[in-house]
Amino acid sequence: MGGVIATVERHSLAERAGMRSGDELVSINGHSLRDVVDVRFYSAEKHLLLRGSRDGREFVVEVERQYGESLGLAFPQPTFDGIRRCNNRCNFCFVAQMPAGLRRSLYVKDDDYRYSFLFGNYVTLTNLGELDWARIEEQHLSPLYVSVHATEPDLRRRLLSNPAAPGVMGQLCRLASLGIEVHTQIVVVPGINDGSHLERSIDDLATLYPAVRSVSVVPVGLTRFHRGGCRLHTRVEVRAVFERVTACQARWRERLGVGFVYLADEWYLRLGQEVPPAVAYDGLDLTENGVGLVRRFLNSGSWIGNLRSEIPEPETVTLVTGALFAPLLRRVALRLAGVDVMPVINRFFGQTVTVAGLLVGQDVVAQLRERRLGDVVALPPAMFGGPEGRTLDEMSPPEIEDALGRPVVVAGWGS
Repeated sequence: MGGVIATVERHSLAERAGMRSGDELVSINGHSLRDVVDVRFYSAEKHLLLRGSRDGREFVVEVERQYGESLGLAFPQPTFDGIRRCNNRCNFCFVAQMPAGLRRSLYVKDDDYRYSFLFGNYVTLTNLGELDWARIEEQHLSPLYVSVHATEPDLRRRLLSNPAAPGVMGQLCRLASLGIEVHTQIVVVPGINDGSHLERSIDDLATLYPAVRSVSVVPVGLTRFHRGGCRLHTRVEVRAVFERVTACQARWRERLGVGFVYLADEWYLRLGQEVPPAVAYDGLDLTENGVGLVRRFLNSGSWIGNLRSEIPEPETVTLVTGALFAPLLRRVALRLAGVDVMPVINRFFGQTVTVAGLLVGQDVVAQLRERRLGDVVALPPAMFGGPEGRTLDEMSPPEIEDALGRPVVVAGWGS
């Protein structure tokens, strides 16, 4: 087992060792390589014996590593033995709510603890074996990011639609005993894991602080392709979750000195509440989970400078965003002359999907063609997270520009 090398950094240790793009790195100091985690871990020694393969022929090279020096290798994929798939069947799984015809990678239901360590992906820990636990301990894979949803075993099995799911509190205790820091997530499904169940989950997790470092509380998201089994929150239910979690946060801040549990920005935006100040996030970066992204935006004026560097005054600008973020962005944009905010309704996934990151090119083109636009259209970068900077429906900024007949730039705002 090993990994095919995509690129070799110039003047790197790997280049000195004679490694080339297209070679396969098979082992380091006799250790076979399953992924880039193994590469990093086993290349931390001073003396390295690298075994590779080129054009079907094996070769071995010895090198001395300087302190702090990396190999300087990049690989097409972070895992060489495939990706660990999810063995749960959650009704609210977003992957299961995708329409047909999108790129293949969007249908992969990954649940790989290595991706959790490398990229902050949330995993359920329901597919770990003893070899995985031994590796987590040996390589100290910390922090990890865990989807809990509920700490009550039977309720969690119901949410995961997995009767064999192990008790998550036992797993988190085991991680704590290994010195692994964990950030957790609860996706709240109305009528199932909210109310007293949500409060119990928060309080159970708080007993493991500081090993369990945070809890992010996220509302369930459903597309028009959802097959049933759960529903969205009503405004009354949004308010109930908001009040319960903020009360829990105040209680745990008094006891622990940190908030511990943090609401995703969507709860605040749906209620028209001001998001907390930056200090309320206790130095944590949970923005990939939708927590604190709005506050970061509000505290940073850099996007305005970026926008104006792309679009010199006095041209008028149309800022495009999702329906959820539009009211706040409109309020901020009031101080910018010639700037107008235009929300785009998500007809591709359904109007219940309101974030900019899930906007598709065809919706932007269809709706902006019907409206009066500024001299330049500015699109949110969250739209273009796909390969080669494309939208979920495979459109690039130049293609959107051609379709609109209007200059398009990608500038920095979120949600």
